[in-house]
Amino acid sequence: MGTQNKEPMKDNGVKLEFYNSEYELALSEFFLPGSQQQFTALPIEMLEKAKTDKSRHPIVILSEEEPVGFFVLRTGDEILEFTENPRALLLIALSINSSEQGKGYAKLGMNLLNDFVLRNYPNSNEVVLAVNSRNIPAQKLYGKVGFVDTGRRKMGKIGEQMIYELKIN
Repeated sequence: MGTQNKEPMKDNGVKLEFYNSEYELALSEFFLPGSQQQFTALPIEMLEKAKTDKSRHPIVILSEEEPVGFFVLRTGDEILEFTENPRALLLIALSINSSEQGKGYAKLGMNLLNDFVLRNYPNSNEVVLAVNSRNIPAQKLYGKVGFVDTGRRKMGKIGEQMIYELKIN
């Protein structure tokens, strides 16, 4: 379970923070092109699920205090579908608002992930995720920020998912 440290992780005006209701309006207005919607979920959809599922921890990527991106870190037994490591977290639903794409926010946010996890999930030593084999931009992003393709595969709703991992240290 996350400890929700109040001091955010920052880099170049970008920081990661746990979701709170002050971000709800901005996140509800997120837009993703159709080509991206097939690979991820909108923040508002994930926030609805998090209301009834305490294993979902919504995280906001902020730039100058404005939400530009979003993802969820999951804890719990579902993670064991992706890794045998019981201390891992599962990253799902990374998105950057369409109007903010191409500005490096996904990379900056993911570069803050290691320290964010160390601070807020001290018992976790790994983050895993599944990326669709057709989602080449996401694969490139995750590779640039230190995630490694494990070689494991899983079938998802729209095809083969590649399992990536990031060791936390």
